[in-house]
Amino acid sequence: MENNNQNQINIELPEEIADGEYANLAIITHSNQEFVVDFVRLAPGVPKAKVKSRIILTPQHAKRLMMALAENVRKFEQAHGEIKEFEQIAYPLNFGTPTTQA
Repeated sequence: MENNNQNQINIELPEEIADGEYANLAIITHSNQEFVVDFVRLAPGVPKAKVKSRIILTPQHAKRLMMALAENVRKFEQAHGEIKEFEQIAYPLNFGTPTTQA
């Protein structure tokens, strides 16, 4: 019998990570070697916000993440209808380099 467990990975999800962090802004910067995604929680009327999580990716993993997000958004919209975009909000950010994008 062929062993199908060769390509399986056991992924542990610690309890303190499983709760997740809410973020309503992602700031993405990159160099020639990596992409840095900072997830931020902004509160209305509060001029200061904290980065809740920072993820650093290789360019290849960033592209895979982009494709996986696109596929999941497509599946979500098939099941629940189109996700409506709100007007673009210009956040006055004092953060990062000129390549910072939200």
